[in-house]
Amino acid sequence: MTHARLRRASPIAQHAAGAAIEALGADISRVNQQPASLGVVLCVLSGGVNYSRRFYDETLKDPTAASPLVFPETVFNAPASHVAAILGTTGINYTLVGDQGTFLLGLALAADWLSSNQVDGCLVVGAEESDWLTADAFRRFERRIVLADGAGALYLKRRTTENAAIELAAITNSYSFSSRSARIRAAHAVRAELPGAGPHYVLCDGMQGLARLDAAESLAWNDWSAPRLSPKTILGEGLAASAAWQCVAAIDALQQGHYRAANVSVVGCNQQAIGAQFVNPNFNG
Repeated sequence: MTHARLRRASPIAQHAAGAAIEALGADISRVNQQPASLGVVLCVLSGGVNYSRRFYDETLKDPTAASPLVFPETVFNAPASHVAAILGTTGINYTLVGDQGTFLLGLALAADWLSSNQVDGCLVVGAEESDWLTADAFRRFERRIVLADGAGALYLKRRTTENAAIELAAITNSYSFSSRSARIRAAHAVRAELPGAGPHYVLCDGMQGLARLDAAESLAWNDWSAPRLSPKTILGEGLAASAAWQCVAAIDALQQGHYRAANVSVVGCNQQAIGAQFVNPNFNG
C-alpha cells in the first residue's frame, strides 16, 4: 500500500487495491510472472467523488488554479488503472459504471473472458468511497439509509483438475426497471431463475432493514425457508461494494462447509435486478 501510484490516489483506489491484493492471495506472484494473463473488471456507481468535488470546486472558484494533479482521480477508470499498475498486469482492463447489480455483470464479463481464453484469471472489484454529497443525495430518498464505503473483490480462474474451489455456477439475466412495479417484477424474475431453498442452501440478499427499499426483494423471496444472510444490515449501503460484500459473504459461508450452494440476490437502487449462484463442489454434509 506504499506504492507510488497510491500516493495521491483517492480513497476508492486504495480500497480497490487492498481488496484486489487480498483476493489474489498467493497468486499475486504468478501475476508478476505473467502480467498479460490477468484481467481486471472494476465496478462502481459513484466513483471518485471526493476528488471530483474538489476539482470542480477549484475550477468554479478560479479555473487557472485548478490542480492538474487532482483531475486524473476524477475519471471513473482511475482506480482500475491504479490496481493494474500496482499488480504490474498488462491484461485487459474494464471499468463498469452502474448500480449495485453491476458487480454481477462484472462477474459475467469475467466468466466470458475466461471461457474465451482471453485471460487465465480475472479480478472483479466493487468499490466506493464516502462523501457527504453522495450521502445527502441518498438521504433525500430514504432518510434512515446508512451509506458505507470500501471494496470487495473476487478472483476467478478456470476450473482445474485440482481440488476445486468455490464455483460460480450461474448468473441470471439482468432485468431493468424504471418504476416501483417494474422493480418488483424484476426481483421476481431473478427469483424465478435461481434454484429454490434446497437442503444446505443459503440466500445472501441485499436487504438493509428499510421497508420501502427492501420491498421488492422481500416480496420476491418471501417463500425462502432456508437460512439467509443480509450483510447490508450490518455494513450499510456500500453501493457497488455492497454486491461484492454479498458475494464474499456467500462464498465464505460455502468455504466454511456450512452449505452446498448460495444464492445471491441484488436489486439495484435505480437500474436492474440480477442474481448469482455459487456452489461448493467439495460439500459432503
